[in-house]
Formats: sequence, C-alpha cells, structure tokens
Amino acid sequence: MGHKILVAFDDSENAMRAVDHVTKFFNTDCNITLFSVFQDTATLCDLQSPELSAYFLSQQSSFCTLEEKKKSLVQDALKKAKESLIQAGFDEKNVVIKTQVKKKGIARDIVEEAGSGHDIIIMGRRGLSGLKEFFMGSVSQKVLSLAKDMSILMVN
Repeated sequence: MGHKILVAFDDSENAMRAVDHVTKFFNTDCNITLFSVFQDTATLCDLQSPELSAYFLSQQSSFCTLEEKKKSLVQDALKKAKESLIQAGFDEKNVVIKTQVKKKGIARDIVEEAGSGHDIIIMGRRGLSGLKEFFMGSVSQKVLSLAKDMSILMVN
C-alpha cells in the first residue's frame, strides 16, 4: 500500500498545483486526502444581537452570501481536484475529500489532521509579498513551524 498524503486545499491556483504535483511525482497506489478548513461564519451569520452596529446588520446578509459562495467554490475545486487525480490513475476509493470548520486555526487544524496517520502534507505556497508574509505570516509558514516530525512538501 502506498503512502497516505494530506493535500491542504483551498480554491487557489497554488492548491491545484499541489494536486498536479501529486499526479506527476507520486505512485497511484497512494491514499490521498484533499483537506479544506472553512472559517466558522455560521455563528456570525445567525447573530441578531442589538449590540451589533447598524452598518454590520445592514451588510450581514451580503457577507453571509459571499461566505456561502466561497464554500461552494472550494467544494467545486475539491471535486475538480479529485477528478484530476482519478484521471491521472489514482483509484477513486483512495481519494477522499474532507472538510471541516476551523477549530484551532487553519494551520493547526491541518497539522492535527495530518497527525491522524498521514505520511506527508502537500500544500501550495501562498503568494504573499515578503512584507505581508513577514508581518502576518502565511498558513504554509505556520504549518512548517507547527508540524514536528512530519514531512511537508511546499509546491510553488
């Protein structure tokens, strides 16, 4: 049996490049989990507190609609990634899509999921500017610093 690969996935070009990398450089007997973490916006979208600003309340519906659209785009991208892997020869039963709502933080959730039996994390490197990355960090940088005793492949 092949390796267990966790592909940290969002709807970015970098994430699709990570999937393409898997198709080119890994054996088709690998088990692959395409893993996405969503922001927890349900609580915010259901919030009806009078303490909220009038502006937020007036824009809340638009915000929640955008967040649902974002989730839909990620789900579509996950399906496209799975199809790409299957077309490259990976067995459909060995390619799993898994999503979850953010629990501890996106990077921490990725590392925790990978720790449940995966051999390697594969992810795209975000295209932040050097200055933004220095001040804010990136999910990929956080995963690199959090994942102890685990292999990580960063795809540019």
